[in-house]
Amino acid sequence: MKLRSHSPLRVLVPAVALVLSAGTACSSGGRRVVRGADDPSVDAPALSTRLDKEDVQRALSQTLNKLRVSPVMNEWRSSSPPPNVAVFPFANDTSEHIDSMLGAMLNETETWLVESNVVQMLAHNRQNDIISEVEGQQNPVFNPAHAARYGRQLGAKYFITGKVSASDERTRGMRRVQYFVFFQVIEVETSAIKFQAKTYITKAIE
Repeated sequence: MKLRSHSPLRVLVPAVALVLSAGTACSSGGRRVVRGADDPSVDAPALSTRLDKEDVQRALSQTLNKLRVSPVMNEWRSSSPPPNVAVFPFANDTSEHIDSMLGAMLNETETWLVESNVVQMLAHNRQNDIISEVEGQQNPVFNPAHAARYGRQLGAKYFITGKVSASDERTRGMRRVQYFVFFQVIEVETSAIKFQAKTYITKAIE
């Protein structure tokens, strides 16, 4: 018996029609999907009291510009070889679910330091191994109190960490959350704070 082969065109046309009809169904409900690259105003509105990309970029811009002209940054520029630096998680001391934004803050800081070409950044996977060694395999969670121990075992001369705290106030017609972003550079050997900065972010729902 001779099997009949399907034409590729016959298979493709129904699939394309299905995709187009799905797109039409989505748009027919009066809602449209907008790409931020096509309409920059999409990123501008605040949709909640949580931290968003705009908040993270603004806070880090202020903080990293202060770090750029700080004594410790000048020390790094003159060091040969460049010092090893580790960036540890930023603690969430708020009631808001902002862990994903704190992760973005950490990654943005790490990227900025790599692009500065004045330090040697230590990889995250190695940091996770060290945290497991210090805290135990059963509970390998970053503990800020042990950051210096992590740094010594990593071979870091400095580590960067921070935290975000918040004040949450509500009235009958408004909710306001004021964030306080703290950023520190600490020398591992002495535990001395070599740089510290704080920035403020306010979000409100009226």
